[in-house]
Amino acid sequence: MKIIVNLDVMMARRKMSLNELASRVGVTNANLSILKTGKARGVRFDTLAAVCKALQCQPGDILEYSDEESELVEYTNEAVPVD
Repeated sequence: MKIIVNLDVMMARRKMSLNELASRVGVTNANLSILKTGKARGVRFDTLAAVCKALQCQPGDILEYSDEESELVEYTNEAVPVD
């Protein structure tokens, strides 16, 4: 299971920079960058709501579920040589 963050896509659609979005949401550029790159372990609902308000979108426009990670794990387990 993997959650994909499409924040950069929505920012590009709205022609909004990271600095501008961070200013509108009230979070640091660093924290927003962590979310944008998909490295965040979680996001507060109030932060997500503020991002959605600033970008005029829905949470589903930013977050996407993918089950592909489980396939990758299975493939990786098969590819590891056993000595």
